[in-house]
Amino acid sequence: MNANEKAVADVLAKYEAALNGSDTDAVMRLYANDGVFMPQNSPSSVGANAVRKAYDAVFKTIKLTVKFNVAEVVEMAPNWVFARTNSAGTVKVHATGAGGPEANQELFVFQKVDGAWKIARYCFATTNPPRA
Repeated sequence: MNANEKAVADVLAKYEAALNGSDTDAVMRLYANDGVFMPQNSPSSVGANAVRKAYDAVFKTIKLTVKFNVAEVVEMAPNWVFARTNSAGTVKVHATGAGGPEANQELFVFQKVDGAWKIARYCFATTNPPRA
């Protein structure tokens, strides 16, 4: 990995910690102002206000305990890097207390903004088998 790819891997570690901490403020420090969050089975959240609302809703609904595995980090241009990850762990639903396995594959596009790597686009899809 080159220096930019290592820096992005560090951002991914911070993102993992923010998710596990249910910390919207920490998540938002990692996103570009015009970032886009594209969760499975939901419309895209575009821009800082919409992204913040989406993460607030996620953290109000569930508690994640996940570990990211970085599959690849590739610099595409001096200010653009993509990362492909897999995550696995558990999820707990606040309303019911029910929980279970959580597993996803993720694709991130990072942009260097004012010298810092930010999440410009992020999407994920579950790798858990469908429920019966």
